[in-house]
Amino acid sequence: MDMKEFELHLRGLLAAYRHQEAEALIRPHLASGSGPIVLWLLLAQALRGQARVAEAAPIQQMLVDALPGDLSMRFDLSETLLALGDFDRGWREYQYRYNLPHTTRLERKVQRSRWDGRQIPGQTLLIHDEQGYGDTFQFLRMVPWAKERSGGNVILEINHELHSIAKRMGGFDAITVRGELPPRFDVYCEMMSLPMAMGLKLSDLPGKIPYLSPDPARVDYWRKYLAGYAKPLVAVVWAGRPTHANDANRSMTLETIAPLSVPGVTLLSIQKGSGEGAALNPPAGMNLFSLSPQIRDFEDTAAILSVVDLLISVDSSPVHLAGALDRPAWVMLPRLPDWRWLLNRDDTPWYPSVRLFRQNKPQDWSDVVERVAKELRLFTQRYKSANK
Repeated sequence: MDMKEFELHLRGLLAAYRHQEAEALIRPHLASGSGPIVLWLLLAQALRGQARVAEAAPIQQMLVDALPGDLSMRFDLSETLLALGDFDRGWREYQYRYNLPHTTRLERKVQRSRWDGRQIPGQTLLIHDEQGYGDTFQFLRMVPWAKERSGGNVILEINHELHSIAKRMGGFDAITVRGELPPRFDVYCEMMSLPMAMGLKLSDLPGKIPYLSPDPARVDYWRKYLAGYAKPLVAVVWAGRPTHANDANRSMTLETIAPLSVPGVTLLSIQKGSGEGAALNPPAGMNLFSLSPQIRDFEDTAAILSVVDLLISVDSSPVHLAGALDRPAWVMLPRLPDWRWLLNRDDTPWYPSVRLFRQNKPQDWSDVVERVAKELRLFTQRYKSANK
């Protein structure tokens, strides 16, 4: 087959998660150390798909050096560097996230200079959220840090769904909702550009924990609502937002997590969105109750997480909310997780209360669920012993 057909065949293998096969086909064509750029690009993708991120990094760096104007390659490199914990270079490359065909429409066209981490006494800094809810929960911690570093006035602009939670956090001078005209400001910074502006290092994490708090009235409501359920109470989320670019890799079905219904545990679905209906008719023998219809917003989710004993979830926004609240959470991660979870560790510097369970094989959740179920049995035994 010609090169175009070969490329299409390789892309098909990668789309089917047959990364080893793709690598085996590519390697002979690059054995001399040179070859078409597209094959080097696909080789890097094949290596990343096998979670061999450290091997992919020099190839991606070579591609960026050869084609510095290809911003898609630069963004791919940023995610690799961040996954490896190379924050210094990773945050610099991450700035290209809005220069991709599918993200240019998301960029905010702010007619001011981006804050670069300098002191700005007497001036006003606008910090605005930008991406998913989980991203916002994760990086809200840096808003008070920016206030202290800048020495200026800080306005936080945030989506209305998280407004009340963020407002309780403090660490800024004013808060406004996205879509409203903010007060006058001199410089701005996207929330996820704060790490680049402030030179965030792994050693800076986690900072003050917790940095978010639930609404006491909601906590009181949910404590009473859940009082009749047998403990321990374990909230579960098995699917993320379907429109997420990596959702097929990070989400699963309710049937897949059925083994988590271990004796003595009450499972509570806090799943929202397209998958929440499945909890109304759970698999036979699964001790699961759905709270989803009663969850109005993230204030309810925060309150529930503050009442239950544990959250077990795929990579989702409730995980970040639990971590920011310093509530215990176990996260089931794909073989190649999002960059923020780093590699080869079962903890995370972002959230001391969060524990990670990683796939051993791509697209295979069985081992992860089995390990989580085993740990859940031990968790339940310890809980019962401590609460006799």
